[in-house]
Amino acid sequence: MARERATALLVDFDGVLRRWDPAVAAGVEREYGLSAGVLGEIAMQWGRLQPVLTGQVSHADWMTSVADALTPSVGGDAERARAAVAQWQRYRGEVDPEVLTFVREARAAGIRVGLGTNATDLLDADLAALGLTDELDVVVNSSAIGVHKPAPEYFQAACGALDTPPARVLFVDDEDRAISGARAAGLSAYRWNGPADLRYLRAALAG
Repeated sequence: MARERATALLVDFDGVLRRWDPAVAAGVEREYGLSAGVLGEIAMQWGRLQPVLTGQVSHADWMTSVADALTPSVGGDAERARAAVAQWQRYRGEVDPEVLTFVREARAAGIRVGLGTNATDLLDADLAALGLTDELDVVVNSSAIGVHKPAPEYFQAACGALDTPPARVLFVDDEDRAISGARAAGLSAYRWNGPADLRYLRAALAG
């Protein structure tokens, strides 16, 4: 049985609409004499990451904990660790112009577009800094609703925000777990590999 045509689009932020240049973190790590990849490794440790993604702690508190964990790597100099983290955090990523064009096309065609992201309380500021505030119909931020992808409650909240039943929502994400969670919640879901996928997604929305 064919699926219903999607009338709403839910797009992941990091890895889809926003991309990160790894050279920025690498440059900070070199400057401060840190091992390659250590900033991301510390920040993404699940016990440290999960509370900020569900709004239990602030982005600022998360980064303070990263700096604390980094301090031994800079000879116990807490101030130097904080400076390294602050320099790393000044870079807020870049918008993928091809994905933004796709989002604009979808909205122009009458398709509601939501941002579906596991993010911190810094998300609104990031969207403003990247010029995205008015480019989306809804923003579903895990830290604002207290639950993160791939939980079914996250996708229920997203569909509610889009005012669209799950069967009519097309979700795009670059993580397999999120894709599996979306499908289990009844959404159509497409695993993002890069802008070459836009041809397929445009066709899927066109029905």
